[in-house]
Amino acid sequence: MTERQHVKVARENRVAILTIDNPPVNMISRAVVDDLQSALAEVWADDEVKAIVLTAGGQMVFVAGADISAILELKTPVEAKEIVQQVHKLFLSIENSHKPIIAAITGHCLGAGNELAMACHMRIANNRAMFGQPEIGLGIIPGFGGTQRLARLVGKGKALELILTGDRITGAEAANIGLVNKAVPGTEVMKAAVGLAKKIASFGEPSVAAAIEAVNEGMAVGLPEALEIEAEMFSSLVETEDMHEGLTAFLEKRQPKFQDK
Repeated sequence: MTERQHVKVARENRVAILTIDNPPVNMISRAVVDDLQSALAEVWADDEVKAIVLTAGGQMVFVAGADISAILELKTPVEAKEIVQQVHKLFLSIENSHKPIIAAITGHCLGAGNELAMACHMRIANNRAMFGQPEIGLGIIPGFGGTQRLARLVGKGKALELILTGDRITGAEAANIGLVNKAVPGTEVMKAAVGLAKKIASFGEPSVAAAIEAVNEGMAVGLPEALEIEAEMFSSLVETEDMHEGLTAFLEKRQPKFQDK
């Protein structure tokens, strides 16, 4: 088991729970990025893990942003772009994970924190959690995917409103505009996120991975190309044992027993 300072890994049945622990506000730093990469590599390689919940230590803050001091130390555009691209690589690996990743958000989710949450496949939030992209007030813009993923989730107009004003919205408001999948009372966030992860983990890994790949790749192209991707993903499952088991179980009116094959 790898020792990490800022990310803890636990397992509950077939769900891995990754907890960012970088007090006081769980900011995204180089060390956190490195620990997240390491923790994700560990659970991706674990065949017993079928779904992942990403959360953070403390009830008041999920991730309140990036390391401002480190940004201030940047001297050239080249240095800045290197940092941005490193985080882009991590967030893309989260988005393209063949195991679904659900963000469980119990507090402030701002700047880089919101960008991290948006890279996850789904988001469950506290009703009173606070979401926002406040970078405009710092003389910068979201640089870890915020200008792109936010618009894809909530639409261009709302994304520009949030980015250009730096305004914050609650978890309940975030659910209303599609930024999060569901907003629940604070004490129920982890229960809801882990419950969702366990439900997904009960299905066959080949079909879950194929669905994620079809959606992700399809969103990057036009509809005709996207439908071709869907056809390829669908047809790739025909020879799997899980497809045969799922269809047979349906006809026999019983619960399927998927083997991830």
